[in-house]
Amino acid sequence: MSPGSEYNLYTAIGDELMDSPARVNEPETTPLRISLIQASWEGSKEAQIQSLTRAVEIASEFEPDLIVFQELTLYPYACSVPNFDGSDFKPEGLISGESHDFAVRMAKLSNAHILISLYEEADEEGELGFNTALIVSPKGEVVTRTRKTHIPQSAGYYENTYFAPGDDGAPTALIGEATVGAPTCWDQWFPELARIYALNESDVLVYPTAIGSEVNHPNFDTQPQWQSVMVGHAIANGIFIAAANRVGTEGDNTFYGSSFIVDPYGRIVLKAGRDEHAVLVADLDLDQRTDWLTLFPFFKGRRPHMYGELVADIELAAEEI
Repeated sequence: MSPGSEYNLYTAIGDELMDSPARVNEPETTPLRISLIQASWEGSKEAQIQSLTRAVEIASEFEPDLIVFQELTLYPYACSVPNFDGSDFKPEGLISGESHDFAVRMAKLSNAHILISLYEEADEEGELGFNTALIVSPKGEVVTRTRKTHIPQSAGYYENTYFAPGDDGAPTALIGEATVGAPTCWDQWFPELARIYALNESDVLVYPTAIGSEVNHPNFDTQPQWQSVMVGHAIANGIFIAAANRVGTEGDNTFYGSSFIVDPYGRIVLKAGRDEHAVLVADLDLDQRTDWLTLFPFFKGRRPHMYGELVADIELAAEEI
């Protein structure tokens, strides 16, 4: 795959939509049409913007309600080393920066909501910034902001030297008839957060993502585990989950793409390849959430009074796990 590669298109819309095997009633809600953009870093912000604009033009032909970009959309993934200092990796204002402006342009171009991920500047001078997902409406208005809650700190992913953990909780945006949450990447691995979103009646979780090879274990491919944990979240919470990953090699990291959408039954609706630029467009049958949770009513059997240890401040050393 070379910079400027064309985008491959994958769709699951209209008659391509999978039936709900546990259908309770005839569908009552309008499906959410979502598009994921899987792309690489093109070497400069100018080239990145040009490439992603082309992807949005492709997606726009299908009139999506929401277009989702990868994590750190207009940036290289500099976090493969600690404390990188480069002109293309600087924090920016939430609504005064280039990422916000690009999202507004793409929202107006596509007449869709746009989810963009950015390196947000710190609240106070001298502090760490934030890894932030921003959703902009078709009119260019900010709908919601979600700062990444969990920050990785491992070889090849030294995000703790750039980003502070966010404390936004689980904010959502109403897009059409869908309640959408936007946690980011490493948040994918935490079932507690997915459950909180589900308890807040989210229909869809979208994760802008940047994940790939493991520097200290180059022969270990974590893509199956990455996908499986989100499939589990979808089933256990009766929600749709969509992850937009990046591709290409940056520094020591080779990102494995495989962007996908999974339904509440755990079925993969669409999935991109590991090393391609791709545009995914799918209709999400929101009534599947009701169908699945009627058959398997997980929330009715919860016993919150027994879950105190989940929120206890317990630190375990790696050798204790």
